[in-house]
Amino acid sequence: MTDNAKRERMGRIAPESMTDAQRQAAAELSSGPRGEVRGPFNVLLRSPELMTPLQKVGEYLRFRCQLDRRIAEMATLVAARHWTQVYEWNAHHPLALKAGLKPEIAQAIAEGRRPTGMAQDEEIVYDTLTEALRNKSVSDATYERAVKQFGEQNLVDLLAIAGYYALLAMLLNVARTPLPEGKQPGMPHFPS
Repeated sequence: MTDNAKRERMGRIAPESMTDAQRQAAAELSSGPRGEVRGPFNVLLRSPELMTPLQKVGEYLRFRCQLDRRIAEMATLVAARHWTQVYEWNAHHPLALKAGLKPEIAQAIAEGRRPTGMAQDEEIVYDTLTEALRNKSVSDATYERAVKQFGEQNLVDLLAIAGYYALLAMLLNVARTPLPEGKQPGMPHFPS
């Protein structure tokens, strides 16, 4: 990869260069549970009218949805792996482990393998999201298992987590957002 291919495209916007709408969106995000504008929000700040409602969706999914945090963070890791998004992986891998996801399950996801030793709810998450991301839908059998395990609202939230982090992953990948200083990718890049 050339130096040009590695160069960040949409980094942090200096406060003095922000528009009024950008300043307002940044202040709103910073006053919430995230505490500061970083990562995907540096990219989204280019469209503050999009960033404001989108970050509220993310705030709900990350901080308020009813899914067990272990399951929600596993869903985030599955989406990050699908998009090979190392910034997301770096941010959510420790959260997944803290929420109780076994390190060997996270490692298998990082390596693109189906984890062994998953709990039933983890198997259903893995199967549902892997099928949805690869096939753009899920089979009746997978759907029925997911609804039985989680109920309709939690299934909607589970799919929304994968979709939200897929959107952020696309933005981060296109913007070439680097990992924070001193961090190493927690998952390999697969050959194209």
